[in-house]
Parts: sequence; structure tokens; C-alpha cells
Amino acid sequence: MIAHFLARRLIWALLTLLLLSVMVFFGGQVLPGNIGRAILGPLANAVAVDALNHELGVDRSLLTQYGSWIWALLHGDMGMSYIYRQPVLPFVVSAIQKSLALGVVALVLVIPLSLLGGIFAALNANKTPDRLITIFGLSATVVPEFVSGIIFILVFGVWLRWLPVSAKWADGADIWERLRHLLLPALPLVLILFGYIARMARAGTIAALEADYTRTAVLKGLPWRIVIWRHVLRNALLPTISVIATQTGYLIGGLVVVETLFNYTGVGALIFSAAKAKDFPMLQAGVLTIGAVYTISAIVADLLFVLLNPRLRSGGAGL
Repeated sequence: MIAHFLARRLIWALLTLLLLSVMVFFGGQVLPGNIGRAILGPLANAVAVDALNHELGVDRSLLTQYGSWIWALLHGDMGMSYIYRQPVLPFVVSAIQKSLALGVVALVLVIPLSLLGGIFAALNANKTPDRLITIFGLSATVVPEFVSGIIFILVFGVWLRWLPVSAKWADGADIWERLRHLLLPALPLVLILFGYIARMARAGTIAALEADYTRTAVLKGLPWRIVIWRHVLRNALLPTISVIATQTGYLIGGLVVVETLFNYTGVGALIFSAAKAKDFPMLQAGVLTIGAVYTISAIVADLLFVLLNPRLRSGGAGL
């Protein structure tokens, strides 16, 4: 049953990535400007610009270019960067590793804080702690990253001087020094995600507290601590897994503002610079990589949900 479920998800994932590849390729073609002109500069003569466009193959039909790109991609070749004249793959791998490091730091901070906040709010539903946590979560969610990021830079980087204002560390820095540089850019992400995860944890906990199995456990005389740990949390946190997993894609690829603000060369900054320079191979590879991260995160979330839910694992709805 799980194998059938996983096969279906993989088929949909491949179709999604195929559609994304079409969108990102043809969407990139509408960016203004001439590729050869962007590379050679405004003073280059038209003959040199046309020769470079022919060398790069951008003067061919769009369908021919798309077919060549997909065929190379299926063989592990992401193409050559127009700007750097080097293979795109090492740039994408380096950028995704940096974004992954920042995303992991943010998740390590936000997951326990959000779960504890959501559970505590649910246990005190409609009381002052619940209202305070809910208001804080909703407010933090709507604050743009560049606003909270600037505030954190001023407070922790400039006034208190606790953390470096740049996410770039010196060559040879150890793991603790790298973490110190990543803490400040991770804080705006923690604020954004806290509201989503905490609200889901709160809703799941309240639903579990009102479920029949919780009432049965209480009527049996089980201690409240055991009721919460064994019956409430095990069921309440299942939907939260999907929320956390779907936010993983955002943490890896949706960090253009944060990476720019903190001078961090992750995949978001890579895509932004590629779009400005009309470096189509770099742009396409970066966006497709993010799409793959989102897709894999969703598959992992669904798989964990099935594995942790015995009703679905036994062949219930959704498989």
C-alpha cells in the first residue's frame, strides 16, 4: 500500500517538475534585453553580439532550445553559464548547500519554539496565554523579512554587538563561528514560520483534546501527563509535519531578501543575479532545483504522515 502511494506521488512529482521546466524556460524568454549585449556590454558592435548569440545557441527556435536543455538535463548537464562561461552545476550545488545550512539553523530554532508555543496555547485555549501567543504569531507572520531583518541587525548587530551583521564568514572558520554568522539571518525566518507552525500545532492539539480517545483515556483514570503525551500529542502533531515540510522549500529557495540583506550567496541570491544578467542556464537550473526541493519535501511529508498514521497505513482514505 505504501509502495503504491509512493509511486503515485513520484509520478505527480515528475509531471510537476516537467510543467515547471516549461514555465521557467519560456518565462525566462520574456525577460527584456539581449543576452549577447548583456554579456559584451553596451559598446560592443552588433556583429560581435550576433556572433555570440549564435555561439550560445540563443538564436535558434525556442522549442529547439528547450529540447536541447531538457535532453542535457536528463543526462546530468545543467549547461554552461553565459556569464561565467563555466558549468552551472557547481554553482547550484554550492548555493543549495549554503541555503540548506541557513534553513537547517532556522528549523532547529523554530520547530521546538513553535510546537511548544502551539501546544501551550491549546492547553490554555481562549485564555490570556493563548491570545498572546496567537497575536504574536499572526503579527510575526505578516512582518516582511527585510523589516524584521533590519531590526535584528540594528539591535543584535549594531547596538548590542552580539552577532555579526553579515552571514559571510572568514575562510577556515569552524562550525561554531559559522553558526554564529547564520543566527542573525535565521531570526527573520523564525518569526515568519513561528505563526504558521504554532497555529497548526494549536489547532491539532485542540482537536485531539476534544477527540473521543482523549475522553476515554481520561475516564480510565490515566494521569493527565500520560494522556497528553501518549494520546494527544501523537495525534495532534501529525498535520504539523506537512506544514514544516512545505516550509522547507521556502527556507531553501525563497530567501532572496534575507540572503541579499545579510550578503549571503545562497540559491535565492543566485537566481536573482542570474535573472538580472539574463543568464538563462543558471536561472533555469536554480528555479528547477528549488522546485525539486519543494516536491521532495512534499513527498517526504506525505510519506511520514502515512507512516505515523496507522489508519492510513492500514489502507484508509488518501492512499
